[in-house]
Amino acid sequence: MVNLTHGVFPAIVTPFDENDNVDYDAFAKNIHRLEEDGVDGIVPCGSTGERPTIKLEEHKRIIEFTSEEASKPVIVGTGSPSTESSIELTQHAEKVGADGALIIGPYYSSPSDQGLIKHHREIADATDLPLLLYNHPDGMGFNLSPDVIAELATHPNIVGVKESSGKLNQVNELCNRTSDIDFDVMIGWDSLLLPAMSVGSTGIIGTCSNVIPKDIKTLWELAKKDNYSEALDLHQKVCTFEQDLLIEHPSITVKYIMSLLGYVDPHVRKPQYPLDNKKKDELKKTLKEYRQDGTTNL
Repeated sequence: MVNLTHGVFPAIVTPFDENDNVDYDAFAKNIHRLEEDGVDGIVPCGSTGERPTIKLEEHKRIIEFTSEEASKPVIVGTGSPSTESSIELTQHAEKVGADGALIIGPYYSSPSDQGLIKHHREIADATDLPLLLYNHPDGMGFNLSPDVIAELATHPNIVGVKESSGKLNQVNELCNRTSDIDFDVMIGWDSLLLPAMSVGSTGIIGTCSNVIPKDIKTLWELAKKDNYSEALDLHQKVCTFEQDLLIEHPSITVKYIMSLLGYVDPHVRKPQYPLDNKKKDELKKTLKEYRQDGTTNL
């Protein structure tokens, strides 16, 4: 069975060229680089991939392209405020060979808890593809409560959650409440990877692994071995790195740092806009300082 919930799964950027088109050459090179650097899978069309600005036909093409190009498991973002649209994208992902789908809660709509349960169950009932819930309160406008997640965890097609509330107590509660069923809790913040794994989390769908995949994988391996004393220094570096990225939305800052490394063009789609020179200088400093002590794999 394909592993979708254990390890490091970058939520990858969507490269665009200067004409605002998806750059599939850069897309393929980035997938191959990340796989060579040891990630366990690839997650396109997420928040870091500028999902809200991707047109429907582009979205379908990206799902198909990534599924063809990647040699490791592919979990595609197919969540939508519309239950019908999310079913359409998820069924398409299943048809073209994706390994799983990541379903963000229906942002803007803000249904009741029972509405959320029905929404996710309808999507899960419409496919045989393994699904991961995506709890992203900052992006959705509400929190998927542990009660809702625990209820949905009983569905046979729902295999895990990307928990991005940033609250370790919620991660801990979810790990405890689902420990006796086939359901895993993945973390969405790189800075919480180490503490989250100490309470039962199995992996990460994160942002920093776009830039520092080897270090995030090393951190995951150390945590998996309960080697927390050795992991602590690297954890602190990752925390600082992630915090520095948050001077703007990570889809902008990660792309800019990746452009400094020659991986992708820094172009982002509106309503995201290029960084000003001050923030560019701050990110150049971030990259320099991260490399400075010589211990990094970057």
